[in-house]
Amino acid sequence: MRAAFIDSFSDVAGEYRRARPTYPAALIAELAALAPSRALAWDSGTGSGQAAVALARHFDAVYGSDPSEEQIANAQSAERVTYAVEAAEAVSLADGNADLVLAAQAMHWYNLERFYAQVQRVLRPGGILAAIGYAWFYIDPEVDAAVEEALLRPMRPYWAPNNAILWDAYRSIAFPGEEVRIGQPAIHLRWSLDQMLAYVRTWSAAAKFRASEGEAQFEAALASVREAWGEPGRERSVVMPMQVRVSRLA
Repeated sequence: MRAAFIDSFSDVAGEYRRARPTYPAALIAELAALAPSRALAWDSGTGSGQAAVALARHFDAVYGSDPSEEQIANAQSAERVTYAVEAAEAVSLADGNADLVLAAQAMHWYNLERFYAQVQRVLRPGGILAAIGYAWFYIDPEVDAAVEEALLRPMRPYWAPNNAILWDAYRSIAFPGEEVRIGQPAIHLRWSLDQMLAYVRTWSAAAKFRASEGEAQFEAALASVREAWGEPGRERSVVMPMQVRVSRLA
């Protein structure tokens, strides 16, 4: 039986794969360079595999785990990547074999005490633990203001308390090991209006807002953003600052 988990994304697993951004290649390369070797990386909370696929460019093997059967069913296939339906707090990896444990857009959903016990168990000496994620996106003042007014402000009550851990860049939680300071990268994208709205629909708060306030209210909110965007087919530059925390375990 799978351990209970906070399931905010199984219902949008397909949309999650299509709409969620990939992580900066330079960030993944920097994390890989910190690892004691390149034998195995564990992408905990892999979702649809965006980080796992990126890690496979640097490691001999990548193990992507997620407690959501729907997310794993939609995960991107890649050479050297193996997926499993497993909670981060109860992974089946052998002791002392992993060089890197990554939690990408995921650690704020974990039972940290149980997860850290798994991290300590599976990492080899000198192994790296990294928590990375992104919160908001920025486009231009007009669109950003419309997103804040029409979407972020009305949805504020619908965000789970766990999200505050991500917004605080994982600084509000205990973190095992010796801190490793690296640069604070950002995701850079080119989005059409449809791509931006598809991403918004994958927010955990958006699902709760739609269930509580109704689809008509949600579409009315999106209409304000559409008006600010202008021509729907117009692509705009998007910046997503990354939240990053890294440590090395003895």
